[in-house]
Amino acid sequence: MIISLQIMLALIVDQLLGDPRWLPHPVKAIAFCGTWLEKKLRSILPDQVMAGLATIILMIMISASVTWLFIGTCRAIHPLLGWTCTIIILWLSVAARDLWRHSHEVYLALKSENLEKSRQKVGLIVGRDTSNLNEKEIARAAIESVAESLVDGVTAPIFYAFLGGPIGAMIYKTINTGDSMFGYKNDEYLDFGRWPARLDDIANFIPARLTGLLIPLAALILGLNGKKSWQILTRDRKNHASPNSGHSEAAMAGALNIQLGGASSYFGKTINKPTMGDKEEEVSARHIMTANRLMLATTILTFLIFATILPLLLP
Repeated sequence: MIISLQIMLALIVDQLLGDPRWLPHPVKAIAFCGTWLEKKLRSILPDQVMAGLATIILMIMISASVTWLFIGTCRAIHPLLGWTCTIIILWLSVAARDLWRHSHEVYLALKSENLEKSRQKVGLIVGRDTSNLNEKEIARAAIESVAESLVDGVTAPIFYAFLGGPIGAMIYKTINTGDSMFGYKNDEYLDFGRWPARLDDIANFIPARLTGLLIPLAALILGLNGKKSWQILTRDRKNHASPNSGHSEAAMAGALNIQLGGASSYFGKTINKPTMGDKEEEVSARHIMTANRLMLATTILTFLIFATILPLLLP
């Protein structure tokens, strides 16, 4: 299928280039649109739950329409330009290379025994307080970020790209961006962010579970503990505040023979999260690189499975 080739090329470009800072990224435009809509709809609609719902719906409609118009215009100019623009949109919807790069920078800082730099680097990819983290806590935070971001940064965009092409991928990125912007459980966003957060949970429901199932298989292929990964997935996948994130984190913890979760500090308050996995090994910097290898293997498996199965399901 054409979409399989386009997604494959997009994944290759992502591995070669990542997300260049000089290239305008669709997520920035989506976030700008969301900020403008939030300001307008908060003032127009007195019900903040409905204002949040209207905001995310309009964000999705605008994102889908702009993507459709952009791809359609490129195709009308020349079919090859349409192909190129489609691959660019798909490339910018995945973030495997950047996920590897950010976590690898944490690994390098830990290996150089620069604790302050390690805290700074991990602070770029997690939402918790990092100023007082020790080496094990920094490594754990990085691995949890890789496991969680594997879904919303890689496998979910691939899933929706196969279902809906570049428009499907951009709709997913819009929902995910809306959750990142508004899905906070604080006074400002508790009501407004209710629907953006719920839509993100719905959008990630299937990709998160597929990812959880593929991580043990990827672990077996890499010579890691695939059996333990499956055991921890089935045992601990619900030990997470998110209905989705626990699947990939539990499977990752089992594959690496480590324990994720536990105490973390947010805005000066310590939160004791349920744990996932067993403490067969102490978490260390080397586990970050193993998690990255597992992330890439799962990415490849996700693509291969959809590229193989989807043609069989379609006439």
